Amino acid sequence: MRDGNVVVIGGGYAGVRLAKRLDSTASVTLVDRKEVFFHRIASLRAGVRPEWTVTPFIPYDRLLRNGRVVVGKAVRIDTAAREVALGTGERLPYDVLVIATGADYPEPARFTGGTTEEAAKSFADHQRKIATAEHVLVVGGGPSGVELSAEIRLARPDARVTLAHAGAELLNGTGSARAGHKARAWLESHGVEVRLDSFMSPGNDFGTYRDARGTVLAADLSFWATGTTPNTLWLRLAGHGAWLNGTGHVKVDRMLRVEGWPDVFAVGDVNDVGELKVTPAALSQAETAAHNISAYLRSSGRHGKKSRFYRTVHRTPLIVPFGPADGVTVLPVPGGETAVLGTRTTTVAKAKTLMTPFMRRQLGYTAA
Repeated sequence: MRDGNVVVIGGGYAGVRLAKRLDSTASVTLVDRKEVFFHRIASLRAGVRPEWTVTPFIPYDRLLRNGRVVVGKAVRIDTAAREVALGTGERLPYDVLVIATGADYPEPARFTGGTTEEAAKSFADHQRKIATAEHVLVVGGGPSGVELSAEIRLARPDARVTLAHAGAELLNGTGSARAGHKARAWLESHGVEVRLDSFMSPGNDFGTYRDARGTVLAADLSFWATGTTPNTLWLRLAGHGAWLNGTGHVKVDRMLRVEGWPDVFAVGDVNDVGELKVTPAALSQAETAAHNISAYLRSSGRHGKKSRFYRTVHRTPLIVPFGPADGVTVLPVPGGETAVLGTRTTTVAKAKTLMTPFMRRQLGYTAA
């Protein structure tokens, strides 16, 4: 006997982990507008190298043994009737609702369109443009900007590549100056022009860009790796703007419930938990939310369990590949310090495979 109906809106890292955890005890329905799981960690390389084009796409068909996956777009939440309405007209009843719609990333780290074919075509378009560009500009010196710059440089050793960053150091969000120095040294040794303290905006003419000092830079291709936007506009349009804070994130309590709603949870990039929006944090949130949802559904039974507070992940390993065989890993150690590890650790942990075998196993497929 199942504990109740759990509807999970969003099939990203947090949504997949949570749905899988509850599949054996609840009637789970996972809703996503995409027909496949999008392994975003592999998307930057897929946007540069043709042999990686289809790697980010992993089917959902082996994820759930008992539940189901519905391809569709949630357009309304009727909290009184406890139903989610899809754009197709289908209505999904719930005892617990989970919002896991993630965040929107700049291209090429984006699933463009609604099908695998459309997204693959978008990757192929980026690959062709990179293959013929004389000068590629990457704006943003965080992990994504550094990783993308390295991928482009390795794929196009003959092209001019510029990385412009508004901060004084690369990877400044990691809290490790050494990691930023290591990234800059690698990029510059491979011929990437690194511009620090350089806030860029589009220029007056097509293909030109201007920094805060008024310096104009011409480039025939640009990528903006300057942050993400939570996918919550649909909630505002559906009349649930009160659930959101000023940045558009869903406001949650310490048990990851939407504030004031014990039967609605929000996990991953979409919520306002104050931590780095990285995959390990999303997976950790999914584990806590799954436990608390089970506790909620069983609260009146003999085998009830207590809810638990989510412990914010303030210090998590951060791995930034420089292509498939190099990179930097920032590893928290006791005492509040960080260790910065290099090529060997980074290659084994992420750079070579971009965690693709791990995610394939999560969705029920072999690692290959």
